Amino acid sequence: MGYIIALAGKGGTGKTTIAALIVRALKEKKLGSVLAIDADPNSNLGEVLGAKPGDNVGAILDNISVDPNKVPAGMTKERFIQHQVQAAIQEEDGFDLLSMGKPEGPGCYCYVNNVLRGLMAKLIKDYDYIVMDNEAGLEHLSRRTCRLADMLIVVSDASSVGLKSAKRIIELVGALKFEVKKSFLLINRFNKGTQKDKIKETGLDHLGNLPLEPQIEQLSLQGRSIFDLKSGAQILTALNLLGDQIWKHN
Repeated sequence: MGYIIALAGKGGTGKTTIAALIVRALKEKKLGSVLAIDADPNSNLGEVLGAKPGDNVGAILDNISVDPNKVPAGMTKERFIQHQVQAAIQEEDGFDLLSMGKPEGPGCYCYVNNVLRGLMAKLIKDYDYIVMDNEAGLEHLSRRTCRLADMLIVVSDASSVGLKSAKRIIELVGALKFEVKKSFLLINRFNKGTQKDKIKETGLDHLGNLPLEPQIEQLSLQGRSIFDLKSGAQILTALNLLGDQIWKHN
């Protein structure tokens, strides 16, 4: 069974970049097969990882829900959905990528979501690690389209607004009764002015801090991937120091 590392956080905290950095670390350390799931329709995990845009699950389900007649004769609807979603998985160098896409449209999704839940459960078994970049509302987890996370990393900056958002996210996890095995707070773009009492108020164990990394902004402006980040970058060093808590689970 794959080990699921889910990331959440308000927009602008850098969670998509951190998700990509974790994928890079898993690949470079050759810890096993990796499936990166972009479950935030407003993020660009594939772009940060240097992958070209491909089909996404949301568009596939929209098409099937609006026009069920698209299912070929002689193929069940369930089998067709499975085939389409499998085909949407992008095979990259050292990892696979699946984009969940935008929220649902006006069609009926009860059946297709049930099929998607079963398919996601099967997919997870095929990989050693699954890195899921979620939106703050944990939409795909709340619809149970993916099994619950082994580790949830809530990403925040050092601001009061960011930390309050982190607290709301973990409260949402509790309200929705997710069975997250471990949950942590990760401070990105850390500064020494962060107040420890504010971190404690989130109710999350503090995993650690990652420094502001100027190289990342330059890569973004140049449209380059996280794999172009120099191996000696401070943020990579800091992330690797936290590695035992993030990806070592045996």
